[in-house]
Amino acid sequence: MPSPLSDTDRQINSAAAMDNSFMLPLRPPVDKRDHKDTLPVRIAQINTQRGSFRNVTEQSLQAEIDCQKEKGDVSDDEGGETKPTEVDATEHLELLYKRRAEIMQSAVQAHMEATFALDFLSLLLSKHVPRQADLSMSAQLKQAIPHGSLNAEVVKARQSSESAKQDTSAVSRGWKLESFNAAANKLLKSAKRLENEVSAETKYWIEVLRVKEKGWKVCRLPKERQALGVQFGFLEATPVFRDRGLASLRRVDDGSLILDRGIAPARPRVLRVRVKKDGLITGCSELSRFMAGNGNSIEDRILQARDTLFEDELFHELSREARIMGNMGVRTRQNLIEFEFGKGEEVMFDMVDLDEIFTQVDSDTRSYGHGVTANAVAYGIRILLMYAHRQNLRRRKQTPPPLSPKKRPLPEYLLLRPVAAYLQHNFHVRSLDSFLGEVYQILRSAGLECGYTTGTFSSIKFAPKSDTASTTECLVEGFLAPLESSFSGTIVTTASTFSVKIRTNLSPPSPGTEYEFSINLPDFPHTQPPSRMGLKDEVETFIIHLITLNLTSSISTITSQKSRAPSDGSSLTAPRPSRKLLEWEAPFANYGELLAVSRISGRTKKLSISLSRDELTIRTKWKSAYSEPSKPITGRRPEPQPLSYTWKSTDESGKKLKLSDVVLEASKDSR
Repeated sequence: MPSPLSDTDRQINSAAAMDNSFMLPLRPPVDKRDHKDTLPVRIAQINTQRGSFRNVTEQSLQAEIDCQKEKGDVSDDEGGETKPTEVDATEHLELLYKRRAEIMQSAVQAHMEATFALDFLSLLLSKHVPRQADLSMSAQLKQAIPHGSLNAEVVKARQSSESAKQDTSAVSRGWKLESFNAAANKLLKSAKRLENEVSAETKYWIEVLRVKEKGWKVCRLPKERQALGVQFGFLEATPVFRDRGLASLRRVDDGSLILDRGIAPARPRVLRVRVKKDGLITGCSELSRFMAGNGNSIEDRILQARDTLFEDELFHELSREARIMGNMGVRTRQNLIEFEFGKGEEVMFDMVDLDEIFTQVDSDTRSYGHGVTANAVAYGIRILLMYAHRQNLRRRKQTPPPLSPKKRPLPEYLLLRPVAAYLQHNFHVRSLDSFLGEVYQILRSAGLECGYTTGTFSSIKFAPKSDTASTTECLVEGFLAPLESSFSGTIVTTASTFSVKIRTNLSPPSPGTEYEFSINLPDFPHTQPPSRMGLKDEVETFIIHLITLNLTSSISTITSQKSRAPSDGSSLTAPRPSRKLLEWEAPFANYGELLAVSRISGRTKKLSISLSRDELTIRTKWKSAYSEPSKPITGRRPEPQPLSYTWKSTDESGKKLKLSDVVLEASKDSR
């Protein structure tokens, strides 16, 4: 029974079968090589064409050439081979030696192969005919291997019994059945696995299509082309956060989608805005409004990843801008940004986990009076960041600038500066409005007809909606410009007016809030306001000074008008007012003091005006006459009591005496 073929033999046979198969060349034909064939190749060609070298002579070759010339196949110039290049004797001799060496090497190799074949056959025959085999065996083989070492026999197949054949057939059948069962089990397992794989793949693509139908951009990952990803970030963000806005959509065993964000934090974080006043937290932004819920669906996870990335970028840009606002009172720490926008009022920004409870370390007492302010600031900085993204998109659509070796600077976004400007401007406007309201309430309770009007944020003008800018952009652009508010009104008399403009600008060269006054005081034409004022206390002091000046002129006008007023018939029996009223003069109007000289006693009476945001006080006091400095006190009438009257901001109009009545009472002359 022949032995089965080994794996190597099968590979050789399969390779031989492939070599014998018909191959159709598809490549273009190869040009003839420039170099000549080697000597063994030439010898093989001659043997194939003309037979043995014994049949080739010089006369036969010459006759063949002449025959071809007569037939016209070869011309005289082109017949035969190309004339070899002439070489000198040395080169010709070297060429001959080289050819001779090649012939000798081929002959030696052929001789060795023939000797090996002869020795093999001689050693095989030495078992049966040793004498004849010894004649053809080489001396080296005789010394190395003894005679009869190699033998060949014809082996007949062993005859098996019928029972052995049946046993072999049964074993073969059993192995076949077991192999078939194993193959069937493997096929069933493969089918089950394929079914599960198809189900998981179907579920995976259904969820991918659902994500795409929701409007998310699904694409291949740049560095992992065989995986899909979803773009949830903002393409107009800075490069650091733009690259982080792409996450891969991985498939788990059951086909569900998971969002693989790499090294991004798993817990969502949100920017928190808090307002502190006098060391107490008085307002906090609502964190849940700026972050998607903790849902289990893939869309909820994508939304949460987008919101978290947006919050990280927002705090990053706020930190960048805060570094250049150190001269404006902005302070930064590891995870905190804070600045003061009013007296004892601060705004703080920090990053916290979404599920973190609102805590305050400084004090356990909290009030939420500034919750609206905190939410407004939180919404405002997010709108400003989205506005910056839209400006980046608009800038990217424009013609790019010329190429330059210098790297383009990345300016800081306007996030903190507009918010700080608005809060600071609003604080100054509210402070001035509160101050004027209290002062004018005092003046109205004193019976003075005066008032003022306010024009808060008059610089913000909503531009009409255009094709290039939306309503939101027009609103934001109004807040990015310097903010301006105005106050105007009458002081005490209708002829005396004032107006003040409040401008706030946190951009160079003059950041901060400035006040610009314009006044009209007919009685004091030379009084002019300072060009600019930046402190709230200075402004309040200046307004008090203006009202005091106008009150002094108004009091002088009241007494002079009463003195010159004609008496009617009902007052014929009454004494003439001019004999009883003092005429006030204001030599020290800047200090709120008026003087009047008695016509009866010649003494001087001083009237002082004291005005603050809480009250208005009128005081009178008699002074000694200059003509009687050494007159003894005995025999004189007792000194009249000084007059003092006060109006407060809490008094209601009409409940107390008018200023004119108090002035007339204080203007009565006495001996």
